[in-house]
Amino acid sequence: MNVIKKLWVLLLAAPAMAIASSEVHLDKVAIDLNNQASLQRGAKLFTSRCLACHAASYMRYNRLSDIGMNEAQVKKEIELPEDVQISSKMQSVMDANTAKLSYGVAPPDLSVIARSRGADWLYTYMRSFYIDPTRASGWNNTTFPNVGMPFVLADLQGEQILKIDKHDGHEIKSLVLNTPGSMRSDEYDSAVTDLTNYLVFMGDPGEVMRHKIGWIVLAFLSILLALVYVLKKEIWKDIH
Repeated sequence: MNVIKKLWVLLLAAPAMAIASSEVHLDKVAIDLNNQASLQRGAKLFTSRCLACHAASYMRYNRLSDIGMNEAQVKKEIELPEDVQISSKMQSVMDANTAKLSYGVAPPDLSVIARSRGADWLYTYMRSFYIDPTRASGWNNTTFPNVGMPFVLADLQGEQILKIDKHDGHEIKSLVLNTPGSMRSDEYDSAVTDLTNYLVFMGDPGEVMRHKIGWIVLAFLSILLALVYVLKKEIWKDIH
């Protein structure tokens, strides 16, 4: 019986140990789903860079109206191909089989990646690529070691190298910008914030509207409660 209990303890503890062993430092990102300008910039970056390999099959182009983009803007600014309808799902340019042959694994669908990974993880991940000649893609990532994805934003951020210092027997890893990109560091961080903001929106496009409706309902119920209380006082005033 004691052996069985120990096995159960080990089985229950295994996921926690796995999470602890893979824990990395995550930088905080400020998400603002009411900032339509940020969401639109993020949508443009997502469709121009990420959709080359990744799909967002639970998202349709016409849902971009929720972030203030009309049909004409979507067709022009997102550069929607002529054969793609505004009501179409966001499909990747590269098919899954070709991507798997190129990168060794089919790129995941990004529709709900923000709900799966979290905004801070995505923000940190997209700023943690570094040059690694040992990898087939030439890139590696401190947040997701040995990731198969090449760094598609390298021309914006530039090329980072991994620096490892030893202190008191411990390795301290840091990323150093070796070759600058077309953006300054703060500009790139801002662009990645916009992209993360959009990915969070895409994971739940109706969140902002749902919250607005919720506040309206609460306000209505509060007014109704006050009216009911006044009515109750009026009805019972002659009884007491």
